[in-house]
Amino acid sequence: MNTLRAIWSSPDLRKRILYTLGLLVLYRFLAHVPMPGVDLTALRNFFSGNQVFGLLNLFTGGSLQNFSVVLMGVGPYITASIIFQLLIIIIPRLEELQKEGEAGRQKINQYTRILTIPLAILQGYGTLILLQSQGVIGNFSPLDLTTVLVTITAGSILVMWLGELISENGIGNGVSLIITLSILAGIPRSLSQTFSVADQLNIINILLFAAVALLVTVAIVYVNEAERRIPITYARRVRGVEARGGVATTLPLKVIMAGVIPIIFALSMMIFPPVVAKFLQPVQIDWVSRAAEWITTIFANNTFYAVVYFLLVVVFTFFYTFVIFQPEQVAENIQKQGGFVPGLRPGRETAEYLGNVLNRITLFGAIFLAVIAVLPFVVQALTNIQTLVLGGTGILIVVAVTLDTMRQIRAQLVTRRYEF
Repeated sequence: MNTLRAIWSSPDLRKRILYTLGLLVLYRFLAHVPMPGVDLTALRNFFSGNQVFGLLNLFTGGSLQNFSVVLMGVGPYITASIIFQLLIIIIPRLEELQKEGEAGRQKINQYTRILTIPLAILQGYGTLILLQSQGVIGNFSPLDLTTVLVTITAGSILVMWLGELISENGIGNGVSLIITLSILAGIPRSLSQTFSVADQLNIINILLFAAVALLVTVAIVYVNEAERRIPITYARRVRGVEARGGVATTLPLKVIMAGVIPIIFALSMMIFPPVVAKFLQPVQIDWVSRAAEWITTIFANNTFYAVVYFLLVVVFTFFYTFVIFQPEQVAENIQKQGGFVPGLRPGRETAEYLGNVLNRITLFGAIFLAVIAVLPFVVQALTNIQTLVLGGTGILIVVAVTLDTMRQIRAQLVTRRYEF
């Protein structure tokens, strides 16, 4: 309560929080404004009965099943951000641009915004074609299709702008808060569906589900904050009669350094084959139709889906971790600054040590992420509750964003010399 009073008594912090809440409410309002010409009942029935598209609908907070003006949410912007994170590693010019400081990062952000526009058009068009192939929406005339695509693109740009406004003038990361709110928005509907069939469910299963959800949340908080701290010592420098340096510090290596990006990559890979297969099933070529039907059938098997999903998350965790953290480059930077790991020679030996440590903690982090990714299949099999989905990915995102927002609020309070 003291912390809440301290937050409310700070005019600037109170303004930032109310500003953030206002824009988030505006986003949720837009998520329920549908575009015309679509049977919403058929669309909602389709998403509730399809696991692959249901996951996509989860991350848009119901925008897909509502066929709203913000149909794609921040999906195109996130895709553009991931593409540029990978291009920075591949293209030297972008890597140099990132090293230029704030000005370079602003240029990369601008490029990301520009790339969001064609991606929104492509993803919007692909979504419409897929929904048409499933028979849940009708065919559009060229004028109607153009209007819908312009609306979808404008909605994506608007949501991206709202996220950036929150980041600049509010509290927390705007895009992350929008995703978190989209995930949380589906909880009341799931609870209402569960309570409506509560008499058909075993109360023990419901209690088991609640206990697993609590334990998973605690585990995610613990592992998300876990890090291995590498001791670094900077050499003492003597200039004339003045001595400087000799500082001992640590290099923190987070267990889940890649965050939820590996799960997003793996989810994209898992969604792509069955979606393409469903699109190719009506093709008149016999072998193509049979192959598409086989792919659709095998991906509908929960055991196969969970095993492949698990392996992909592990692979992508290692891949993305070593993309964003390169031991050779880190060891070189430490050496240039006059630092060293006690007991190790600067340079190659330090890089090998950092690589070995990173391999060990990433293995644990990768397995943990993979378990979190396949958790919905396990929990549904144990509890037989189909109306609630214990989405480990969603919990991971919510936990990470909540902790980050809390840290920012505490930092704001500390700068105003509040004690809490």
